[in-house]
Amino acid sequence: MPAYIIVELSVIDKEGYEEYKKSAPSSISSYGGKYIVRGGQTENLEGNWQPERIAVLEFPTIERAKEWWSSEMYSKAKSIRQRTAKTKMILVEGV
Repeated sequence: MPAYIIVELSVIDKEGYEEYKKSAPSSISSYGGKYIVRGGQTENLEGNWQPERIAVLEFPTIERAKEWWSSEMYSKAKSIRQRTAKTKMILVEGV
């Protein structure tokens, strides 16, 4: 069953975050993942949610998503993201 990682980001170091954007995709694809949403314009339909940036990643399973997130391959990119952006991230099982 597919799994999705949903990320809300507020970039605090735009130049540094560009380095993350270059380094993360190869680690994601190595674990069978892919971007469904990466940036793009958002429009609020209900409530007052105004995210600066949204990303949605799809993985074949929850286990693969967790393996990616905790992998050595992603650790450098993760460190860059954590330094250059404020992040909220959840993992959700698909249907």
